[in-house]
Amino acid sequence: MHRWSTHMREKFDEIVEGVLADLPQSIHLLLEESPLIVEDAPSDAFLRELGMDPEFEDLCGLHSGTAITERSVSESGQLPETIQIYRRGILDAAGGWEPTIDEDGSEIGGVTAVQREIRITILHEVGHHFGLSEDDLERLGFG
Repeated sequence: MHRWSTHMREKFDEIVEGVLADLPQSIHLLLEESPLIVEDAPSDAFLRELGMDPEFEDLCGLHSGTAITERSVSESGQLPETIQIYRRGILDAAGGWEPTIDEDGSEIGGVTAVQREIRITILHEVGHHFGLSEDDLERLGFG
């Protein structure tokens, strides 16, 4: 479990800004409609609502709202969609702040791994905006 100091939040958020700067303009236009929200972590209660066990599972990101492929005129007045990313889940998926060697001998962790995981998570959630399923995203390398 990570304790998020102001310094660590600033470091993470600075990396998010760098990742966003490198994304195509089309993604920036989407994020004007579907804001990106960065949070430390979802609550345990929310993870349980999603059918996840907070003891063993975490969440890197979440697309809230109706995918563009499923929208209809009758949905006007609904809350706008958002894309949330979670610092704790992303940092855990990346392997932490410090580079190290995993049990299988592969390199994990470090700023480059965190950058890569942030990018994958944002693009994964953008994929949901366009109606891609988890299987579709897995095939594209954003699973």
